[in-house]
Amino acid sequence: MKTLITYCTTHGCTKKVVSEIAQFLGEGVTTCNLKKESPPDVSDFDRVIIGGSIHAGQIQKKVKEFCKNNVEALQKTELGLFICCMEEGEKAEAQLQEAFPEELLLHAKATACLGGEFNFKKMNFMEKLIVKKVAKIDHSTSKVNYDAIHSFSNNMNKIFNPFLFFV
Repeated sequence: MKTLITYCTTHGCTKKVVSEIAQFLGEGVTTCNLKKESPPDVSDFDRVIIGGSIHAGQIQKKVKEFCKNNVEALQKTELGLFICCMEEGEKAEAQLQEAFPEELLLHAKATACLGGEFNFKKMNFMEKLIVKKVAKIDHSTSKVNYDAIHSFSNNMNKIFNPFLFFV
């Protein structure tokens, strides 16, 4: 199965998550960092996974543009959607719902909040200041949820065959 994983990353967390997903899914995976590359034609793929990180409550603009520009084609393919964020529970779920168009959320085979990171080595002065003030964190920290990554990847790999119920 040909799989496209499109994403945006600001400090590298989403890229790390995409690498995990790609490794789990195996052969036939193409990754595309929307900040650095133009995405290939969605219709060339059987499955598309879209992800990005949340900053100040919003996913990257390039992810939103990709979804908006490809909404019809994405509804004709197997779709997975994920975010990387430091929130958990209902707050993370609300950020996921805000990040993607409703029609894609309803069509998606799998959606997930996969944790996040604050990497102070890659942040500029202003970003560090905001994180210290808002999140009350003053050092690099990671909440990447590898179990959630593997569960999301596993859900994307599941094949639904209604005839299996009759066996």
